[in-house]
Amino acid sequence: MGGKLPRPGRLTVWFEEIGRGDVGRVGGKNASLGEMVQALAPRGIRVPPGFATTAEAYWDFMQANQLKERIQDLLGDLVAGKAALAETGQAIRELFLHGDWPEETAAAITTAYRELCQRTGKAEVDVAVRSSATAEDLPDASFAGQQETFLNIRGDKALLVACRRCYASLFTDRAISYRQAKGFDHMSVALSIGVQQMVRSDLGGSGVMFSIDTETGFKDVVVIDAAWGLGENVVQGAVDPDEYQVFKPLLSDPALAPIIGKKCGDKAQKMIYADGDKPTRNVPTSKIESAAFVLEDREILTLARWATAIESHYGCPMDMEWAKDGETGETFIVQARPETVQSRREAAAFRSYTITRKGRKLTTGLAIGDAVVAGPVCLIESARDIADFVDGAILVTGTTDPDWVPIMRRAAAIVTDHGGRTSHAAIVSRELGLPAIVGTGNATEVLHDEQVVTVSCAEGDQGFVYEGTADVETEMVDMTNLPETHTKIMLNLANPAAALQWWRLPADGVGLARMEFVVGNHIRVHPMALVHYDQLKDEAAKREITELTVGYADKTEYFVDRLARGVARIAAALYPKPVIVRMSDFKTNEYAGLIGGAQFEPEEENPMIGFRGASRYYSPLYREGFALECRAIRRLRNEMGFRNVIVMIPFCRSTHEADRVLEVMAENQLRRGEDGLEVFVMCEIPSNVILAAEFAKRFDGFSIGSNDLTQLTLGVDRDSAELAGLFDEQDAAVKWMISNVINAARKSGAKIGLCGQAPSDHPEFATFLVECGIDSISVSPDSFIAVKRKVAMAEAAGKKRWEKNHESQ
Repeated sequence: MGGKLPRPGRLTVWFEEIGRGDVGRVGGKNASLGEMVQALAPRGIRVPPGFATTAEAYWDFMQANQLKERIQDLLGDLVAGKAALAETGQAIRELFLHGDWPEETAAAITTAYRELCQRTGKAEVDVAVRSSATAEDLPDASFAGQQETFLNIRGDKALLVACRRCYASLFTDRAISYRQAKGFDHMSVALSIGVQQMVRSDLGGSGVMFSIDTETGFKDVVVIDAAWGLGENVVQGAVDPDEYQVFKPLLSDPALAPIIGKKCGDKAQKMIYADGDKPTRNVPTSKIESAAFVLEDREILTLARWATAIESHYGCPMDMEWAKDGETGETFIVQARPETVQSRREAAAFRSYTITRKGRKLTTGLAIGDAVVAGPVCLIESARDIADFVDGAILVTGTTDPDWVPIMRRAAAIVTDHGGRTSHAAIVSRELGLPAIVGTGNATEVLHDEQVVTVSCAEGDQGFVYEGTADVETEMVDMTNLPETHTKIMLNLANPAAALQWWRLPADGVGLARMEFVVGNHIRVHPMALVHYDQLKDEAAKREITELTVGYADKTEYFVDRLARGVARIAAALYPKPVIVRMSDFKTNEYAGLIGGAQFEPEEENPMIGFRGASRYYSPLYREGFALECRAIRRLRNEMGFRNVIVMIPFCRSTHEADRVLEVMAENQLRRGEDGLEVFVMCEIPSNVILAAEFAKRFDGFSIGSNDLTQLTLGVDRDSAELAGLFDEQDAAVKWMISNVINAARKSGAKIGLCGQAPSDHPEFATFLVECGIDSISVSPDSFIAVKRKVAMAEAAGKKRWEKNHESQ
């Protein structure tokens, strides 16, 4: 290798000497590292030092070993069908692995490595050797994961071996297939190698970070995955990592901690340094490591701020890798590249469906959503058999409850025997964006496992299950042409896991966020069982609570933390628009179903009009539980920064009760008017209408709950199948109630909206509300576009009538 000295910069180049304009010389990864060292290191973003080999070094290696023609011949045989992909890839990689380094190239790499040792003060610095293809990380193609990375490489000899293996990895089977699919010429892509000082994350942790939500494309969140040890396990999906989500718009205030999601993964193994031939190895994590979060909140916030700065500098959503040094406690960014999937999705369009040919009708029920889906049936009759569910199948069952949400999220569609439009299956399906048919009465009898069916919710109020796969035409609905409306159209949301998927809708806020859904799905424990854990008699419940609250020294903090973060995801989806959060409104039988709940709930003959809503909040039976709800709202608004959250009190029977609830809230540092806090009240009891002027003195606004108001005005149990024909939100008596409370609210200067299902199911009801002068209508996301258009038509018709009457006068 002696003799020839390399020309500086031709074969190797230091990160600080390159930027994102050098992709052609050093590939996307290395150009990005250079860009960060140059532009972002001065802003406090730490990037480990290193250097890159150039594309010229790659072509010199190819020429010195006469590889070009041999590789072209092998690829020609692949295209002609004379050789298999695995056979071709293996043969090409062997050519690289047995090739000899040109003297000048080897000298350039070893000289740069020795200088890196001097810079870091280590005799043989441990380095990561990463592949960086010159066509990778372009806006329309991501080569992420196509080539190899080698960790904990030390010394000249080991470095040259790893570099040769990097060159070979340009022709992994998956890389060959990917280039063919994308139309890239194999022989026009070169490979640069990044040689970067290792961060001792084998003693700390590492992971991946996106400056956009990878599931929904929501641009205002940073998603961070974290595991113990070196980062390859997270990149390769070999572990179930922690996941943290941080809301970007509130990061600029250093006093706030807008972490809206924290999930502890099991992190069953970690990759660490090894001796001998293999520089790394996987070992099991300890029980303590598995149960602990990898990052503290301050570290999560620092990484999120870095992600925001990197995204701002590059001008596009970014996909980053980070590592935490277990020796120094410092965190570093080790890679950054453009995110290429969600950021390119069409933002302003929704899909509509029309069936042109269909099979025999098998069953029918109420349609939830407006989509059409075909697939195999997976029949689950008992929650005990949930584990048998097949991903992507159509879930068919009798009914659902919060325990079913994890598999509902994995279903293509849902069909139930029981339930109405306000049932659990209906509400969850709407928020997950899944088509569902509820209340069929016989789905579990007439459908069977593995049967292929079509679920259609695109034919009005009724949903149909058809035999076989129907022919369906789809059309994208462009939201850019949605009309403006004076009446605010808001969303009903409850499930934090699904909230972010509706960010693209141009809604005016969230008119109803149901706290009890967050409690039922994401907390699952009765708050009083946490307050009085030591007095809990149910040993099985006690064990379950112990497992759920691992990591929380104070068990009540589990409730407050998870409730605050759950509601924060809903508040983030449409920030800074108003989000009205209804305090918990379980009935006693539903509260009793929570873990540890039976001990703290009375048995009632009629829970629907029993110990629910406002009456619980000042009662000795629940007052301490309500204090935890208040703590969560206080944290949400004051510590996380979601001042767009409005509190709403449900089922408030009298003005005396209103006064008592407001007093209890004030005792818990939630005072109406303080720090801009608004407090609304549900209008769902005739007394709320009759005394609307008095309630308006105590609250900033009303939200009409048309389901309960209809039930209590007509004396009809809304869950009774026998009385279903009498339950009518458009009954004259109900409409009288609604028009009168709207009129009273407007006279009192209070805001008023409606958050029931009626405007979604009956467009003419939306017209009635507009004519009454309502301020807002809150609907399920799947109904938003139809209701928005109907309201616009009603407003236009009203304007014409006014103009006509004005002219005649």
